[in-house]
Amino acid sequence: MAVYPLNDELWFPPPEGADASGVVAVGGDLRAERLLLAYSLGIFPWYEEGLPILWHSPDPRMCLLPADLELSRSLRKTMRGGSFEVRFDSAFDRVIRQCAQIDRPRSDGTWITDEMIDAYDRLFALGFAHSAESWLEGELVGGLYGVSIGGSFFGESMFALRPSASKVAFATLVQRLVAWDFDLIDCQVYTEHLSRFGATEWPRTHFLEALAKSLQKPTRRGSWEES
Repeated sequence: MAVYPLNDELWFPPPEGADASGVVAVGGDLRAERLLLAYSLGIFPWYEEGLPILWHSPDPRMCLLPADLELSRSLRKTMRGGSFEVRFDSAFDRVIRQCAQIDRPRSDGTWITDEMIDAYDRLFALGFAHSAESWLEGELVGGLYGVSIGGSFFGESMFALRPSASKVAFATLVQRLVAWDFDLIDCQVYTEHLSRFGATEWPRTHFLEALAKSLQKPTRRGSWEES
């Protein structure tokens, strides 16, 4: 499969043409218009400092139907206990910067570069990126961020400074997405952590079909803090 180099023109090759590692294209930029187009096509950026931007559409794709969320007994107990206060969109920049400090199994170091932070801060300002945050005694101790278009939420990264903090934020977010009639949560690639929540691997063709249908719904754009 050919991996296409991108220039300033706003376009992507078909995601079905990704190579064996899931790479669709190389280069381009992280302007908001390109990122939103990428997500709408089932493509996302993932690269490391010093490398060109790599655009991915893996096969299979890890996804979660919000209504299929699975919660362990211990997590349910933690949530009922109310130790954590979950907020939305109140500290987006702090969440993404905390996520950038966490090493990931899919990388030798962080893949959330300064360029990525600036790009997603712009998406947040435009009302497309969102954070779910766990607070404990006034301190931010866990959370996650992602992008929302149509009836889909594209999860990007999470962090936890206290046990279960990110799990509570994620579970609370999913419950909110159920109430808002969201269709799917894109988890990108397999992790055992997400599989415990009920996420499964889908063939790329199935994911792209479900995504296209989901994007027909209006986008819940703007701050989710008071929603």
